[in-house]
Amino acid sequence: MEVKKSPKADLENKRNLFLMLGLVIALGLVLAAFEYKTSPKKVDSLGKVEMQEVEEEIIPITREQEVKPPPPPPPKVVEVLNIVEDDVEIEDELEIEDTEVTEDMIIDVAPVISTQEEEEEEDTQVFFIVEDMPEFPGGEMALRQFIANAIKYPVIAQENGIQGRVYVTFVVDKDGSISDARIARGVDPSLDKEALRVVNTLPKWKPGKQRGKPVRVSYTVPINFVLQ
Repeated sequence: MEVKKSPKADLENKRNLFLMLGLVIALGLVLAAFEYKTSPKKVDSLGKVEMQEVEEEIIPITREQEVKPPPPPPPKVVEVLNIVEDDVEIEDELEIEDTEVTEDMIIDVAPVISTQEEEEEEDTQVFFIVEDMPEFPGGEMALRQFIANAIKYPVIAQENGIQGRVYVTFVVDKDGSISDARIARGVDPSLDKEALRVVNTLPKWKPGKQRGKPVRVSYTVPINFVLQ
């Protein structure tokens, strides 16, 4: 059976009309949107203006320092010369005796006596650098060998792994003996004590000399403690 359609119900003929109508309505809405204006609302008040108190700046009142006049200059001392006539005798005249030296005259000269304090000071003075420095018997290599043979490594230092270099300062006296040994720079009390013991056992040295005279000289020896 063939379906028949009424010409009035066919919308294809009116499609262009509806399209044009839609475009016109859309264009009208766009123009209306552009022409629409909004009026600003009235403002009831512009806010409150608060007054702030301004602190008054206090300007200190100063006075000019009074300028004191300079002190008056000290009075000048005027020397007064008393003029004495030639006839007036002047007492306490200087008497100049004849000082000519003759062969028969004996002149007493006081001998120069050095006090005991000066001699003691020379004996106790310690030099650091002299013309002839003190020397260990056999030289420096013999000194190192003597110290190496005399050293006994402390057990407590070995157990704790302590090692290092100890500097010992001592005085070589006029007769070559050792005195006033002390630690200049130590490492550990046990190593310092052993270093002092070895230095105090050193034999007599060849003493140092200054201007040909034996003197006391300060000397420093480094002692190495090394664990093997």
